[in-house]
Amino acid sequence: MSELKGYMGKVLFVDLTNKTHSLFPWTDEDRKRTLGGKVMAADILLHHIKPGMKAFDEDNWIVVTTGPLSGCGSPNTSRFNISTISPLTNILTSSNCGGVFGLSLKRCGYDAVIFTGKADKLTTVNITVDGVTFEDATELAGLTTAETQEKLKPQKAGKLAIGPAGENKVLYACVFSGERTAGRGGVGAVFGDKNLKAVTAFGHLVPEVANREKLRETNRKWSKILRTHPLTGRQLPKLGTAGLVAPMQAHKILATKNFSKGRFDDFEMVSGEELTENHLVSNGACKTCVIRCERRVKVDGKVVKGPELEILGLMGPNILNNDIEKIIEWNYVIDEMGMDSISIAGVIAYAMELKEKGIADFDLEFGRKDNITEIIKKIAFREGKFSELADGSKRMSDKYGGKDFAIHSKGMELSAYEPRHAVGQGLGYATSNRGGCHLNAGYLVVVEGLGLDVDPLTPFGKAALAIMFQNLMEAVSASGACLFTSYAVLPGFLIAKPNWWLTRLILAAFPYVGPIVNLLSHFPQAPRINIPLLPNSYAVKYATGIKSTMAHFLTWGAYGYNAERISNIILGQKADADQLPSRLTDELQDKNDPRTKVPLEYMKKVYNRARGWKDGIPTYLRLKTLGIKIDKAVYDKAVEEAYK
Repeated sequence: MSELKGYMGKVLFVDLTNKTHSLFPWTDEDRKRTLGGKVMAADILLHHIKPGMKAFDEDNWIVVTTGPLSGCGSPNTSRFNISTISPLTNILTSSNCGGVFGLSLKRCGYDAVIFTGKADKLTTVNITVDGVTFEDATELAGLTTAETQEKLKPQKAGKLAIGPAGENKVLYACVFSGERTAGRGGVGAVFGDKNLKAVTAFGHLVPEVANREKLRETNRKWSKILRTHPLTGRQLPKLGTAGLVAPMQAHKILATKNFSKGRFDDFEMVSGEELTENHLVSNGACKTCVIRCERRVKVDGKVVKGPELEILGLMGPNILNNDIEKIIEWNYVIDEMGMDSISIAGVIAYAMELKEKGIADFDLEFGRKDNITEIIKKIAFREGKFSELADGSKRMSDKYGGKDFAIHSKGMELSAYEPRHAVGQGLGYATSNRGGCHLNAGYLVVVEGLGLDVDPLTPFGKAALAIMFQNLMEAVSASGACLFTSYAVLPGFLIAKPNWWLTRLILAAFPYVGPIVNLLSHFPQAPRINIPLLPNSYAVKYATGIKSTMAHFLTWGAYGYNAERISNIILGQKADADQLPSRLTDELQDKNDPRTKVPLEYMKKVYNRARGWKDGIPTYLRLKTLGIKIDKAVYDKAVEEAYK
């Protein structure tokens, strides 16, 4: 049990092979060191994994974690995290989700649950305050994510479920909680391999907090900030993430025709404005959310969660499709099958280019849309030749070639931001621990045109900003908060008044503050203050009683990022694995502008030096400085293997 507040004080350990459960040791010192969420999961997995361990090994753990703010009344804090070894990348992945399962797990008295082993048949695990039961789920075989959850009891329970894609071990299968997705890296395939069809959590407990009055005051201020900020208070509620299509087009970062271009002539037909004006039924939200960015649309007469920016871009311009109604349909089918919309869209675009170049024919071609719904289903069930598409674009390029246009990093397909006109985002894609993820990348594109307007083509200062944003977002996620809350760190006037002299002065100075930012990243204990635009740190202090400042948030983030990275090295990631396909690093987006490619090698040198890494590997001294405990012999052996 914990003497800290905000936490429930227990971590559940479930053995699927033997159908037993116990408590996993996790102390208050562990909580102070990692905070929670994905940083907690990274620490747990670091001390469990072994060289050569694979995603589909029985002793690969699935670690589901919550943050200390979840259940404490703070805005936008219903998030939870699932971490495991990814079958898509063979390194760690972490998938964040906004469904209610995390809140429900805490109401059962647990901050996290770890699954190990493999059930002998398809199984549902039910968690309550009284313990754990195991239920035969063979009757749920083949059901969609929605159908599965409809059959789980009680109806008010928090639920996790996989669809057919997870059962068939599509390497980018997802786990769903309601209509929300733990989306990236194939966590659903690991559930499927373990015969874990679903999990329910149903309880009545609530966490105590350290200072209820101060937390209430902080929550009120925090909610006001989110409701009045230009991004979280206006753009996201009005247009959702789909509202980014138009500014991405304007800034030449809208992935088009498998990332061969950054603009699409018919972008308005798949934009947030089109979605809102002609297809939106209502806004929706995750529980505890004050932003309400979710789009609710109709499919076959049912009101369901609508498409986000990623699928609008990747199943629109990136495959030369201007039919938003088809994207709405595909989004629904992909969710029902239980797959990552980013990865499946990337695979489809790659297969289309294989067809165009006469290399291989998977019945997919740019501009054709009549057969995609059926192909999505065939991928989910691994039917015939479409089973190859279920393994991701990297494995396909290993067989068919075309590595220059297989758009991924470390085996994970990139999201919809074309980085040759946002080079800091390109650096983030390459250095992201889990692969081609825009969020684990640090989401630098928000300062390169989608919020602020810092020079998107200069490499200067981008490494420093990438590190700071990556660390900050790790910590925000670890606290249990939605990453959209970190938007408010950007002062609103910089977005609302882009032409004001002070805004122009600050944006012009951004590329030159790298050395200062590097000092803060390398010595995160320095800024022992809170800043009003990061209420997360105040909330953690008043919820848990843990001392929490900007310095602590940067330290928690750096700890998590480095723990994941050295875990990847132990699992077999090679030195200098932080790469992008040559289309993005060698080919100019604009033939008349030599800056329109990602100067990756230059930025990586600066990045690695500032991180305290060599060739993408944390030095032993850096790990020791951060308090990451790892046996020196294990470290030395892993690094030796990384250079082979």
